[in-house]
Amino acid sequence: MNDSQKIKTAIQSVIKEMMDKVMENVLIKKPFIPEEHRAFKPLYAALVPDEIFKGSHFERRFVTPFGKVWEKLAIVAAQEGLGDGVMNHTIHGLVKTERLRRITEVLNRLEHPSLEEARVRPDWDNELSYILQGDGEDIPNALNPTNNIPDLRLGILAVNMLLCFR
Repeated sequence: MNDSQKIKTAIQSVIKEMMDKVMENVLIKKPFIPEEHRAFKPLYAALVPDEIFKGSHFERRFVTPFGKVWEKLAIVAAQEGLGDGVMNHTIHGLVKTERLRRITEVLNRLEHPSLEEARVRPDWDNELSYILQGDGEDIPNALNPTNNIPDLRLGILAVNMLLCFR
């Protein structure tokens, strides 16, 4: 099996495990029971059909675990693709003041595009080159990508930006 196939299989395994837990919760452990719903929330039950609340019941049990799966997926991809990956690991180092400013600038541009401009597509090589040109005083800093970066795309950029540490 080639590396790409290994990564794909590992990612599918994480997603399947999450979905199995979600379905077990929704169908077995905490199923939506219309009679209970009507007893606890009679006004809502009178105004909105049970099918709507059944969908909402499923969504709540899906969305919460899915948010947590992103961390696991990033770790699996790193372990399978790079051979190493850990969760909740903080990296300490020194970052030059201008590099730190440029990292913030690049992340803000990617995460918060202006209303007049189209969403910016990441360009790792140019962004990293731009950041590495920054100079200035060394500032002690720490980075925990999984805690500080909510978007996987930005998490990947943050990992690349670790090259800015020395």
